[in-house]
Amino acid sequence: MSAHLLAMALRRAYLAMHRRTDAALARHGVTADQFVLMSALADGHAVTQRELAARTASDPNTVRAMLLLLEKRGLVARTPHPSDGRARTVALTPAGKKAYRSLWTASETVRELLTGGVEPHTLEAVTEMLEQLTLALALPSATARRARP
Repeated sequence: MSAHLLAMALRRAYLAMHRRTDAALARHGVTADQFVLMSALADGHAVTQRELAARTASDPNTVRAMLLLLEKRGLVARTPHPSDGRARTVALTPAGKKAYRSLWTASETVRELLTGGVEPHTLEAVTEMLEQLTLALALPSATARRARP
């Protein structure tokens, strides 16, 4: 298979998943990208906006813009970092945690479609291959950030 065919297949798969997720969450007023941020915050620990961008493999400026929208809706709280005056931490609010649980349920069908009809061992192999591709394509600075303890 050529690199071009692989790239196009990955793009189609990602866009199909993104569109399905957007459709599943539309009635809740949250986009797939906003749901990804909320998912990364669902463990309950406040993180810096920079860390959130790294966790979600997103552009920091895009993350900031999405956080502002989620903050206006009362789903996240952004507060000054306790030791770094330039940074902000972000966490789900109680309303955000409640909304996230509803969004998780609303997106269950997407996860079922994503894994349906795929044998568990195949799913593990595909996941591992995607991780390998991510590492192979990572920019040097991103790889260095991931390698730090």
